[in-house]
Amino acid sequence: MTTTTTPTHRSSATIDGVEITRKRDTRGALLTVLTWILALGFFFPVLWMVLTAFKKESQAATDPPTFIFTPTLDQFREVFDAGIGTPLLNSVFATIVSTILVLALGVPAAFALSLRPVRKTQDALFFFISTKMLPIVAAIIPLYVIVGRIGMLDNIWTLVILYTAMNLPIAVWMMRSFFLEVPAELLEAASIDGASLWTSVREVILPLVSPGIAATALICVIFSWNEFFFAVNMTAVNAQTMPVFLTGFMSGQGLYWAQLSAASVLAALPVVICGWIAQNKLVRGLSFGAIK
Repeated sequence: MTTTTTPTHRSSATIDGVEITRKRDTRGALLTVLTWILALGFFFPVLWMVLTAFKKESQAATDPPTFIFTPTLDQFREVFDAGIGTPLLNSVFATIVSTILVLALGVPAAFALSLRPVRKTQDALFFFISTKMLPIVAAIIPLYVIVGRIGMLDNIWTLVILYTAMNLPIAVWMMRSFFLEVPAELLEAASIDGASLWTSVREVILPLVSPGIAATALICVIFSWNEFFFAVNMTAVNAQTMPVFLTGFMSGQGLYWAQLSAASVLAALPVVICGWIAQNKLVRGLSFGAIK
């Protein structure tokens, strides 16, 4: 009678493999739980702001906090009655126009500094980034005097110009990094085929860097939409933007938490919508060139 035996080393190898798999599964589960905890921790203030926007003012500042309540739109009505329309339109106008100007100026500059380098390219790049080294507070007094002398205080076009100057260096550096990832041989091949420089850029280069343009545009939108220092010093009533409008809910009696939360929800909604629409291009743009 023949007896078949299984080698011991096979059994031990199988057991070791099962243990390793279990350890990996445990680590993966713990990492997932930790990720969810961190995500909820970061998202909770936003969720609490949204919930507070639907509370009554008497429920917004209770101690302990009120978790069970009847939602109401009264705070949103109060915000619209307080005149949110003009600041909202001002923010939309200043953000969109300044972003268009930034792209119109920054994309050609970035192209010239990458695929078609000019003389003293590094000096030009350093000049662009050096403008971000000066604190805004150090330049606000001369800017205020100049704007006042030319009669442009409380004018939305003043913010458009300032936002364009503020975002242009960032846009040039971002777009240059995207253009550098485009092979120069593509322009040479298009030139050999008889395409003009403008045709090559429009038909070959821009489609390749469109995710980068979208990412740059969204960052400019966020920076312009959230900008407060220029807006609070250069505007009063006519050109007031959303960040300045939000400060109106702070008074000597305290904060109007529910109304401030409702106004903050309305202020954050346009940027959230823009990010949601451009999320695919934003991810591609921010990771453009990360993998060779």
